[in-house]
Amino acid sequence: MTLIKSISGIRGTIGGSPEDGLNPLAIVKFVAAYATFIRKHTKITTNKIVVGRDARISGPMVKQVVLGTLTGMGFDVVDIDLATTPTTELAVAMEGACGGIILTASHNPKQWNALKLLNERGEFLNADEGAEVLALAEKEEFTFADVDHLGRVITDTSYIQKHIDSVLKLDLVDTEAIRKAHFKVAIDCVNSVGGIAIPALLRALGVEDIIELNCEPTGHFAHNPEPLPENLTTISELMRTAKADVGFVVDPDVDRLAIVCENGEMFVEEYTLVAVADYVLSRTPGNTVSNLSSSRALRDVTQRYAGCQYHASAVGEVNVVKMMKDTHAVIGGEGNGGVIYPASHYGRDALVGIALFLSHLAKKQMSVSQLRATYPPYFISKQKVQLTPDIDVDAILCRVKEQFAGNEITDIDGVKIDFPDRWVHLRKSNTEPIIRIYAEAHTMQEAEALGGELIRIINDMCK
Repeated sequence: MTLIKSISGIRGTIGGSPEDGLNPLAIVKFVAAYATFIRKHTKITTNKIVVGRDARISGPMVKQVVLGTLTGMGFDVVDIDLATTPTTELAVAMEGACGGIILTASHNPKQWNALKLLNERGEFLNADEGAEVLALAEKEEFTFADVDHLGRVITDTSYIQKHIDSVLKLDLVDTEAIRKAHFKVAIDCVNSVGGIAIPALLRALGVEDIIELNCEPTGHFAHNPEPLPENLTTISELMRTAKADVGFVVDPDVDRLAIVCENGEMFVEEYTLVAVADYVLSRTPGNTVSNLSSSRALRDVTQRYAGCQYHASAVGEVNVVKMMKDTHAVIGGEGNGGVIYPASHYGRDALVGIALFLSHLAKKQMSVSQLRATYPPYFISKQKVQLTPDIDVDAILCRVKEQFAGNEITDIDGVKIDFPDRWVHLRKSNTEPIIRIYAEAHTMQEAEALGGELIRIINDMCK
């Protein structure tokens, strides 16, 4: 498979020729380019770069190449080994490092891996920074250190515990309330680093009754690792038979959180952020942010609190974070189960999400399904239109925008059309000739019908 190069890093399947997969030659080129970028721009003097990885089978191989390249570029590397994405982000800040690299392909299957690139704040590079790294790699504009200036590797596997300790210190995490609630919690960690971090977090929060599914960090994912309802049938059935109070499912790098109700029904990923935001706003009123393709439920919940405003960003974590900073948001994230809580750090963090959700649930003293029923009911349909490569996608989106000009239009990322009781968002893919169409309404039938209407309009325009 062709190597996918983007502003947020590179990803691909393991093996193949240098341009057709994620192999040692490709890894060296992009890590050396990243190191060159950091050396050019950093104001941090520690000379450290943090490296963490999820439990993918290819992780040890990729890590050894990354460590060798970074030390060959003259950087000292803090190797935190098996660690969640948010753990690695926090480690960069805690170490006072110049940057960090996370070795994870997130929710992609086991044959995939990726290099995710961080700045000195432990946040993802922005578009301009990512583009500069790609340009350096393309031109191979990097120089390796001589023998007297090679870096060294510093191994520190304590960062998952440090991450947990930081979660426990958050003002809104109420360990006493969680302990007194005597929750029975089921977890599915898809045989990756969540199997190390999540049970330890729950025990630290005072949860004694934990049912563990797929918690051996072998990298052999027990099911499709994206935490969508169709992939979570095992834990859904377990909830019905084991009488657990709540179920938590994370992806391989533990930045996304899906919740399962006590009756086995899905809380729905979109509502992970909604519930956590409800709790945060009830204690610390302020603004909220999610991306344009996330549920309107967050806006509705935000508006329940006087003086609180909701803002929508372009799709992508780096865009959400920028909008959160610009609006001084107290909570934000994405509808894929990604919770970003600035009181901790500016990154999606399932550990923070679990701790805040359990605190919320303990104080509400209701079941998870009862809590879910307190939020506005919405359903999102996700469809796409396949186009031929010669079709001008931007022109199509412009014509759609003109056709619906009488409605509320947002065009910072594709075209989003807001109607009083529903919305539809059209975005072009960066990697293939398709238009993604997300639609939301109060029933799935209405959402699919709205998406279908836009598909017919686009097809007519293409004739």
